[in-house]
Amino acid sequence: MLDTLDAAAVRRWCASGLAALKRHQGEIDQLNVYPVPDGDTGTNLVLTLTSAQQALAMDLDTLPDSGPTAHGHALRLMAQGALLGARGNSGVILSQILRGFADDVAGVPAVRGREFAAALRCGAAAAYTAVSRPVEGTLLTVVAAAAAAAERAASDDLPKVVAVAARAAAEALARTPEQLPALARAGVVDAGGRGLCVLLDALVEVLTGESTARPAPAPRSARPAATVARETGSDEYAYEVQFLLDARAEAVAGLRRALDALGDSLVVVGDGREPEGTWNVHVHVNDVGAAVEAGVAAGRPYRISVTRFADQSEPPGGPVTAGRAAVVVATGGGIADLFAAEGATVVPGNPSTGELLDAVRSTGAARVVVLPNDANTEAVASAAAREAHRYGIKVSVVPTRSPVQALAALAVRDGARRFEDDVIAMAEAAGACRYAEVCHASREALTVAGPCRPGDVLALVEGEVHLIGTDLTDTCAAVVDRMLGGGGEMVTLLAGVDAPAGLTDAVRAHVARRWPFVEVHAYPGGQPFYPLLVGIE
Repeated sequence: MLDTLDAAAVRRWCASGLAALKRHQGEIDQLNVYPVPDGDTGTNLVLTLTSAQQALAMDLDTLPDSGPTAHGHALRLMAQGALLGARGNSGVILSQILRGFADDVAGVPAVRGREFAAALRCGAAAAYTAVSRPVEGTLLTVVAAAAAAAERAASDDLPKVVAVAARAAAEALARTPEQLPALARAGVVDAGGRGLCVLLDALVEVLTGESTARPAPAPRSARPAATVARETGSDEYAYEVQFLLDARAEAVAGLRRALDALGDSLVVVGDGREPEGTWNVHVHVNDVGAAVEAGVAAGRPYRISVTRFADQSEPPGGPVTAGRAAVVVATGGGIADLFAAEGATVVPGNPSTGELLDAVRSTGAARVVVLPNDANTEAVASAAAREAHRYGIKVSVVPTRSPVQALAALAVRDGARRFEDDVIAMAEAAGACRYAEVCHASREALTVAGPCRPGDVLALVEGEVHLIGTDLTDTCAAVVDRMLGGGGEMVTLLAGVDAPAGLTDAVRAHVARRWPFVEVHAYPGGQPFYPLLVGIE
């Protein structure tokens, strides 16, 4: 139980919040309102917090000689990363909530319950200020309710106050259909508000060590499966324009007026630096040129992205990611469930070319990524990709050798990118994830790590035997140490079907002692032969 929000807790909150958003990504994406897409909210929030975590990982240890406290520095890094990587309306608003929160506690010696409540109120105020036309029944309403409840708690007990805020956020989320007619008609709650609830629940878990995850309020009516929706705004505008802008505050005031006259869903948020700061600009318009010209008039726009909503529409029965899909080969029920939760089509281990081709065709997508997770299956996947072209399907094979690499690849998948660019990003993420397998030797052999006998514990890193041991838990901990010695921010553990009870808990505890700033995620993989699979990112 933590009584203050220190820098280490901020880091864990960011990582745990990102992991939780990834778990709920599909669910949040499905909380749609309008029949025209604007980049799904769950995906946008995942991308936004991914950028925040990357900023923390790169700069957390570089505390300035003067200025904010360690926790304030960490929160500002998190907010700055979220701002620079924000995607969609909800991502931009979330970055502003984090910025307001960070600015309020930057100089506070310790963040306890009352300090948290005040900071959350500042985050809510910053979010409302950033939106040109605040609408109730949205993420804004949910964060305001959470802040008000935290203030009413009037306590220094941080876990208690955060739990109160999280509960109030969930209650406010359930009421959003009563405030916004579009939500009521669609039978859903607000997607951005749901994302905030997931993040607050993650913070409660970080502070208490107890999971408080709660499901979203159930929709009151079913929606056709092929309907995909924009996050916010009306369907009167055909384009989403988003860019970063280096400009002075006085110039941005004019930019707000110009963009407000051009469209809706306008959000402009800055990093608070003076006299010139970095701003994230998001708007829906019909005149793209005029929107970009307004940015040029205000300062220096860059990372300009334009999405034409009509181009993202899907045919009936088509996939929700702009005609794309992923097919993953998995051995183990738990691993298959993880991939399915990421929206992938799962094929049992050691498939034939025909079985992989059938899986590709069953997705109904025109562009498919295949993740084989095994060197032998890679050739089969390549053959299936060649055959798929006969049916007008473009298939790219990302040469993953382990399920942990496939999880890393799926985590960066982005339907808003060109398909080829997305494949490259997935391949880079998979390649950056080092993997290991721990098993028992089946026979006597001479390995690069020395001789082994039947029953010895073997730890293979990238396919080569690196360690030979007699105790399974000790060998698992040792191989994780060896891999983290080369760097790493996150460890993924997949327990095999024959793994003894408590194996991943023991490895997690070992990492917490030896590598306190490394995040660990453990899942029941259910794979045969290998009691533990390890991924290091």
